[in-house]
Amino acid sequence: MKKLFNKYLHFVLVSFSIFICSCQNSNFQEIKTMIKDDNYWKDKLTEEEYYILRQKGTERPFTGKYDKHFAEGIYVCAACENVLFDSETKFDAHCGWPSFDQAKEGSVKYVKDTSYGMQRVEVICANCDGHLGHVFDDGPQETTGMRYCINSISMKFIPKS
Repeated sequence: MKKLFNKYLHFVLVSFSIFICSCQNSNFQEIKTMIKDDNYWKDKLTEEEYYILRQKGTERPFTGKYDKHFAEGIYVCAACENVLFDSETKFDAHCGWPSFDQAKEGSVKYVKDTSYGMQRVEVICANCDGHLGHVFDDGPQETTGMRYCINSISMKFIPKS
């Protein structure tokens, strides 16, 4: 009886191990397809978009196509089209970059940025981790008090239809 039990236990353990390995492998494949490598982004994005979104660059102030743009619609990530901002939250901060007082809920993540000897909060796309810009607490006090200072190149505009 003990010998039969040991064979049964061995069979169960081997079967369980194979099951776990196959699950991990499928999860690994799923994760691998979600994470895009550098070559993927170089093929998908223009040189400017790649510089801003993947290398955390910054466009020159007052040069972006959305700085003085105030049409109704939504702004999406230029890399993955994740909805980021509503035009109703856009305002002119006179800083040279498109400014918003609020991001769409869950659309962005915040990362501490100490580059260039400064203490800032970087804003990245919650879907693809693309660099969008920075957020500051000097925005309109009558709304959120926040100023999302975002690179035009990191976004695309979809007009309200």
